[in-house]
Amino acid sequence: MQATAKLRAARISAQKARLVADQIRGKHVDEAIEILTFSPKKASSMILKLLNSAVSNAEENEGADVDALFVAEIQVGEGMTMKRFAARAKGRGTRILKRTSNIMIRVQER
Repeated sequence: MQATAKLRAARISAQKARLVADQIRGKHVDEAIEILTFSPKKASSMILKLLNSAVSNAEENEGADVDALFVAEIQVGEGMTMKRFAARAKGRGTRILKRTSNIMIRVQER
């Protein structure tokens, strides 16, 4: 039994989100929730909500036992990049890249 949850266009760079994703990959769901709850990173709150959604999907749609679930797969990829403009000296302008990421979590029973 397995279930997935996806978050698209999360307003955080993929590089920063991967730091948090690497901490919970392969862990039991309860342990992963503890790690994410006490992590000071911005991505941890996003991934925590996504993990809870994946667990809920497994419980409701697949009838999985929540106590037997673990994080089988977590992928963080680059999403779209919003291009913005910032004024600079002497009438020039600079491009600001606001990066997003796509996050996918798959939980599975042991």
